[in-house]
Amino acid sequence: MHEENKPINASSEMINREIIRIKIVQLTYAYYQNGNKNIDTAEKELFFSLSKAYDLYNYLLALIVAVTKEAGRRLEVAQARARREGQPEPSQKFVFNRFALQLEENKALADFISTQKFTWDDAASTIGQLFETIEGSEIYKEYMESKEDDYETDRELWRKLYKTFFMNNSELDAILEDQSLYWNDDKEIVDTFVLKTIKRFKEQNGAKEELLPEWDSDEEKEYARKLFRAAILNDAQYQRFMSEASRNWDFSRLAYMDVIIMQIAIAEIMTFPNIPISVSINEYVEIAKLYSTRKSGGYINGMLDAIARNLIQTGRLLKHMEPKKEKAGGKHHQAKPQAEEQQEAPQKPKRQRIKKQE
Repeated sequence: MHEENKPINASSEMINREIIRIKIVQLTYAYYQNGNKNIDTAEKELFFSLSKAYDLYNYLLALIVAVTKEAGRRLEVAQARARREGQPEPSQKFVFNRFALQLEENKALADFISTQKFTWDDAASTIGQLFETIEGSEIYKEYMESKEDDYETDRELWRKLYKTFFMNNSELDAILEDQSLYWNDDKEIVDTFVLKTIKRFKEQNGAKEELLPEWDSDEEKEYARKLFRAAILNDAQYQRFMSEASRNWDFSRLAYMDVIIMQIAIAEIMTFPNIPISVSINEYVEIAKLYSTRKSGGYINGMLDAIARNLIQTGRLLKHMEPKKEKAGGKHHQAKPQAEEQQEAPQKPKRQRIKKQE
């Protein structure tokens, strides 16, 4: 990952440039697909969509609390049975996990939950099944049998459980998507922020431990606003740049999502002088691999490189790019179109994730 964009390990806010770029791709696509092309309305939708990602972050943290509470309810039943039968009472170690209790007491999380209509109590059967899966796992058994009994061990347990049972969980994904269409798009990246939050919790901070803020500064909000507006308001100009770089073939047959992704990438390259061209190209190539056709990443990489070099050579872009390495034979080759299958009948994208507004 490049210095400009370190979303998982270095960022101190929940909403960062990785998720902003993805949202802008989604919302720009929706802008052209929906009949009402009002950029002010579309911009409000963008920021609403980003705020929903932050809601999901809080809900996923609250899920840890919900599972722990479910374990507590079951423990009470098991304790009562053991007392009636004169048997040893079961261990309380999981229910009194220090990290989970600290999260339950977290003031910011409690304030969020108090304002929401949906709570995990509304998904009691799923919470029960999730706990039963955890309880039957080797991770759980090793924790319960271990003599290690400190905050770091408790916190590490939940990091492992989250990675193993909360990520890539289709039943959980279905519940979340029922609550918001946005959340199926968001969960994969928001999961990484939940893991980051678990890792950075400190016992001494107690209930006042800070969660990741929604926005770290107005600078990121302005980045989102400027990029979205530039991509749409200058669409004809940016598509002309694409045509110049693909004049040897029919630009109109390019996969539509590829056009959207390149349009936004060009907007970033042209609008933000401090973001290196290589960073912008790499980020949108990765998005293309997820949201467009099978071969889009490689093609978009070549096209954006050619477009940026052309803009620099013609004096329309004042940025630096490393000289292009000569290929065998000493000739460069202009970006070529993808196979006919992409241009006429694009393959099904890896993710069918572009949804209309709620």
